[in-house]
Amino acid sequence: MTLTVRFFAAARAAAGTDTSVVDVPNDATLGDLEHTLAASHPELVQVLARCSYLRDAVALCDRAAPLGDCTTIDVLPPFAGG
Repeated sequence: MTLTVRFFAAARAAAGTDTSVVDVPNDATLGDLEHTLAASHPELVQVLARCSYLRDAVALCDRAAPLGDCTTIDVLPPFAGG
């Protein structure tokens, strides 16, 4: 499955880009995606631990949850110290 990953704030700074296109298996979990992203962008490791995610504009928190059929993942670090 091909996903567009959009990075915001500190995640964007750590990734060095606004977006990235990644390929993951169809049964990939959020945790699998985090590992894939960290392998491509090692600076993201500490940022991803604090992030929340949107899967096609719907919140996704459980790192063991399958991504399911989606096209876009937004990586949202805490904003304004939150």
